[in-house]
Amino acid sequence: MTSMLRRLATTVFCASAVLCFAVPAMAGAQQVVDAPATDPRILAIIDATSAERVEADIRTLANFGTRNTLSDTLSDTRGIGAARRWIKAQFDAISADCGGCLEVSYQHMFVEGDPSTRIPVDTWVVNVVAILRGTTEPNRYVIMSGDIDSRASNGSDGEVDAPGANDNASGMAGTIEAARILSKAGPFSSSIVFAGLSGEEQGLYGGQHMAEVARAEGWQIDAVLNNDMIGNIEGVDGVIDNTTFRVFSEATPLPDYQPGRWNYRFFGGEVDGPSRQLARYVHRITDTYFTNLEAKMIYRLDRFGRGGHHRPLNDLGFPGVRIMETHENYVRQHQDVRVEDGIAYGDVIEGVDFDYAARLTAVNASVLAARRAPGGTHRRSGSAFNHAGMECRRAPRTGRLPHLLAGHDVATVGAQPLRGPRCNRVHPRGHGHRQLPVRRRRRGPQRQRERCELPYGSVPPIG
Repeated sequence: MTSMLRRLATTVFCASAVLCFAVPAMAGAQQVVDAPATDPRILAIIDATSAERVEADIRTLANFGTRNTLSDTLSDTRGIGAARRWIKAQFDAISADCGGCLEVSYQHMFVEGDPSTRIPVDTWVVNVVAILRGTTEPNRYVIMSGDIDSRASNGSDGEVDAPGANDNASGMAGTIEAARILSKAGPFSSSIVFAGLSGEEQGLYGGQHMAEVARAEGWQIDAVLNNDMIGNIEGVDGVIDNTTFRVFSEATPLPDYQPGRWNYRFFGGEVDGPSRQLARYVHRITDTYFTNLEAKMIYRLDRFGRGGHHRPLNDLGFPGVRIMETHENYVRQHQDVRVEDGIAYGDVIEGVDFDYAARLTAVNASVLAARRAPGGTHRRSGSAFNHAGMECRRAPRTGRLPHLLAGHDVATVGAQPLRGPRCNRVHPRGHGHRQLPVRRRRRGPQRQRERCELPYGSVPPIG
């Protein structure tokens, strides 16, 4: 018995010694794997983003009084005509500062009036587009867009004040600021488009026109980053939060929803669509380069019953996402400027947090640059993206689910496929995926049961 106890004690001691030496070794190896891969060029782009310039541009756009699609087009101080000419002048100035590096132009679309629609009279919908042409793949594009137009309670009222400070002067100002930064950060291997789109509040007309132009001219679009409301941090739910933002992405391209694709219903796989991969890429860049800022991936095209200018491009099969604030405030959205029952309504400048808008602008610029930097590790496979350990590979056209994944990309981190239920997120350091917990700090009386994200109150269908 004594000898048996001695042997047992010896075995336990040896096992403990092995663990004592093995654990530090494993920890050291883990630290090597976990070390984030960063690019100093991206860090420089983030540092170059100016909240002061973003604020100045938002104030200028809001000071046009209204930018409704049906507002004045002749005045130099009021209406959408003055606003779009000012935006073009900004792009022209940026181009002059970089030796003519931007191709700046208007896109025109004539819409016949129909009293039953939000455009009751004949109207020109005009976009402003600036292209930073790529050096080796000029016909391959990534697009950052904001909306020029604004609205009040009546979306077809071109006379009443509609400053649209957050919706969407914030997104338009962010697009202009990104153009300033990236025009000096290049060259880039392929082309970057900075777009100011119109007619959004009346039915996504500007995005539809740009999508049609892109298809007609054969643009190879890798990504669309639609920025619509990136400046509000105080929600109608009582939450004040400048540490998160939402990235909306559709399940799978619209052309794939065909009777022959019924396997999606039984096996899933829609989570691996190209727009979802783009959303993961935005998340990955944010997680790698930004402190105290989290991209919340919302696995849906847009908010319930709402729409944005990424949708027309999604409809033609182009990968695109909507980037916006986490907490909306409907008192400040699509409202006439007024005070009613002690409540101040209207999308005015006081409702915009300029530092937050600048941070989301920096996220956009970082994603565009990381995707386009020549000589970097950011490469493309199909419609998915790579960065710092994210590997994207073409799914085989044969196997267990040939109809489910044929021709689509599957993003993996290491060997772990990024598939899962709603609100899965990429692990920050490349070790598969995990369930993203719902974390909400509540300060208001409303407490709704939610799964990932739910809007508060009923809202109009566009905007």
